[in-house]
Amino acid sequence: MGTVRGVMAPELWEDVVRAALGGGRRPVTVARLRGGSKKGVYRLTLDDASTVVVYRWAAAENYWPGAADEPGPDAGDAGRQQHPLSPASGLDLFEAAHRRLAALGVRTPRLYLADGSRTLHRADLAVVEDVPGENLEALLGRDPRAAEPVLARLADTLGLLREHRARYLGRTAPDGNGAAPEARSCERLVVDRALADLAEAAARDTRLHAAEDRLAALVQAHGAAVGPRTEWGLVHGELGPDHVLVDRQGRPVLIDIEGLMHFDAEWEHAFLRIRFGEHYRWLAHDGLDEQRLALHTLAMRLSLVAGPLRLLDGDFPDREAMRGIAEHNLREALALLR
Repeated sequence: MGTVRGVMAPELWEDVVRAALGGGRRPVTVARLRGGSKKGVYRLTLDDASTVVVYRWAAAENYWPGAADEPGPDAGDAGRQQHPLSPASGLDLFEAAHRRLAALGVRTPRLYLADGSRTLHRADLAVVEDVPGENLEALLGRDPRAAEPVLARLADTLGLLREHRARYLGRTAPDGNGAAPEARSCERLVVDRALADLAEAAARDTRLHAAEDRLAALVQAHGAAVGPRTEWGLVHGELGPDHVLVDRQGRPVLIDIEGLMHFDAEWEHAFLRIRFGEHYRWLAHDGLDEQRLALHTLAMRLSLVAGPLRLLDGDFPDREAMRGIAEHNLREALALLR
């Protein structure tokens, strides 16, 4: 079937292109795009010079250690990732998120084909629009002023998601319902996740180990300070500027959408503040709960230490970047104790 985590021969994609776009065009070059730790992302250039992007979900494409041993999409509902904060990956989650966002008028790459039959290809895949141009991260680095209208539109998109409310926590399942009923509150889920991430990271770093008890107490204190909530809006879950493309009309285009779920808006904004830095002012929202934001910020910092360190147990290629993410967020977590 071709090389894993590399470039597959163009002829291996001919049936996929025909099913997605009809006859008359064939792929002539294939490039594996950087980024993405749970699925393969490939750009196919066709013989008429047009391009499409293919997402490929397969255990061999997943850089996370142990991913090959996890139940796949053919393992039935019991094998699918149901916990709201579990790693989000898979064609079913992608399709459900794509439908939900399209219904809300949120721009994502157009979907030409979603195929889980494994008859065209031995992995689940989706063929989507190749949005021309750069992502928002590159635009912010090149010309922050030119990025301002995009940021304003992204703030509007966040408002749409935030106001699409439901009385359940979790991801959108293929049938349009919540992916799993959750007995625990949102804040309890975050506290439990943060404590697990702290324990894992503390076992790997002496600085965190020395501060583990104090950080655990801070997590618990933040969780205890949060009041009850019974409705939740939609969040992307990992909305950094690298997960926002910019189309020719200057509209933000959301990608890596599999983690879309009903959850605290503060979870989204904790991540936005970390990833957008000084540009977060365009995305800020006055209606956030400061107690929840404090909890989610600490939990996000711990996740951004434990996750990259775990990823480095495997063969993820951009290793220095992952070490840098872990180190930066470790320092920021410790700073919260001052």
